Amino acid sequence: MLRGIDHVVIAVPDLVIAQGVYEALGFVVVPGGRHPVGTHNALIGLADGSYIELMAFFESSPEHRWWLPLQKGGGLVDFCMQTDDLPGDTATFRRAGVAIDDPSPLSRVRPDGYHLKWVLSIPRNAFKGVAPFLIQDETPREERVPSQNRHPNGVAGIGVLTVAVHEVATARGWYEQALGRPAELVIRSDLAASGARFTIGPHTLELLAPQAASSPLIPWLADRGASPYAATLTTAGSGGSLDPSRTLGARLSLVSR
Repeated sequence: MLRGIDHVVIAVPDLVIAQGVYEALGFVVVPGGRHPVGTHNALIGLADGSYIELMAFFESSPEHRWWLPLQKGGGLVDFCMQTDDLPGDTATFRRAGVAIDDPSPLSRVRPDGYHLKWVLSIPRNAFKGVAPFLIQDETPREERVPSQNRHPNGVAGIGVLTVAVHEVATARGWYEQALGRPAELVIRSDLAASGARFTIGPHTLELLAPQAASSPLIPWLADRGASPYAATLTTAGSGGSLDPSRTLGARLSLVSR
């Protein structure tokens, strides 16, 4: 079963700059390491067990699924769900209509030389960024997820991840089948949008489609397609939206607990 959001991915043009920017926003940022697919990352560990991945390319990789979103401004580009049954959840999403690859291995070498290994199932084409990619660790998860999870800004976890879609019914059906329960109706007047909401572990996932010409989701969908639009982060400190120019394109809001 799906256990919650494992991490969200923020694509950035320069990892060193991104680390400094997010540290200035009150986050503790930990160097992550390099993947054998042309990417490297830095991580923001969260007390709820999830994390934020700041991801950049150290070499050109136009075939990578995050390359094009980065060329269009980066920011939130994808999200990963943790599962305790990767083959089973992969098969469930496939039966629900999601084109998703079979589990395949990936790895990362940390700066201290530790070789992390895990297995991923990745949705294909238009399904990516709406259906999650799924992960199951081969090396201990606590080696992959940063242990430093206290931040000067008080951020403790992911609250709500909002995914923009052209129409809700299809994606809602994927998740209803994967989770074995119906969605809740959600209306977001601030976005002139409505859709479906799911609670997955400690996190909330919203699938939203625009309902009026004034919706900011319309230009987003036209430019980026169905994909993650925004996320809230729970904090013990002050709430409020972070300026996207300071988060390198990611729409992030802090919500006081």
